[in-house]
Amino acid sequence: MFGTIYNLILLQPLINLLIFFYNFLWHDLGLAIIALTLLVRLLLYPSFQHQLKSQKKLAEIQPKLQEIKHKHKDDREAQSRALMEFYRENKVNPLSSCLPLIVQLFILYAMYAAFRAGLNGDVLQYLYPVVSDPGKIDPISLNFLDVAKPNGYLAVITGVMQYIQGKMSLSLQPRPSPAGSAGKDDFASSMSAMMSKQFLYFFPALAVFIGFQLPAGLSVYWLVSTIFAIAQQYFVTRDKNSASPGHAKI
Repeated sequence: MFGTIYNLILLQPLINLLIFFYNFLWHDLGLAIIALTLLVRLLLYPSFQHQLKSQKKLAEIQPKLQEIKHKHKDDREAQSRALMEFYRENKVNPLSSCLPLIVQLFILYAMYAAFRAGLNGDVLQYLYPVVSDPGKIDPISLNFLDVAKPNGYLAVITGVMQYIQGKMSLSLQPRPSPAGSAGKDDFASSMSAMMSKQFLYFFPALAVFIGFQLPAGLSVYWLVSTIFAIAQQYFVTRDKNSASPGHAKI
């Protein structure tokens, strides 16, 4: 059941889009992957934008959060209720930073399945009537990059860009409270910060590992997606220092 739903709503559309772009972009699979990556990022733009703004706002309202914790420092239950209400009124989620990372991995797996189907010539069963079967797919992109084989240089570049994106994301994380001062809801914020620090090194290492072991087409997808994410985060956070936390509801 899950496999059928997965094929219908994710794998089949990705394969059709990949082949459509391949047919349209001079039968260049690398350009097709780039176009598909940009389209996926644009479709997910509102969701990622909401998550980034939520992260940014959570960092900005830290002084207010500290006031609530200090006010209820002797009553953990009251502190948790006050923090939960504060999060709800300001429409922020302490765990919001983890969602884009999970979504990225899920789509990466689907992209790999679509990419593998294309290289194996196993796309005919997935194609919609409006998408032409290209026959054998040429894996050479721009006359020099074989997207069907691992590429160490591309893997390292992707890892570096993923690290830069992780550092930018980590800058949005609020500082964890001193030990012993966190209530239940502050635990979620501290957990989010801890996970982001771990992902700062995990995802670049994963990107390099995938780039050295799997077809370079996946590195192309990851690299383009990461550059898009860096640009998106930059435009969301460029006025961070000038933002005032005083507008938060208390």
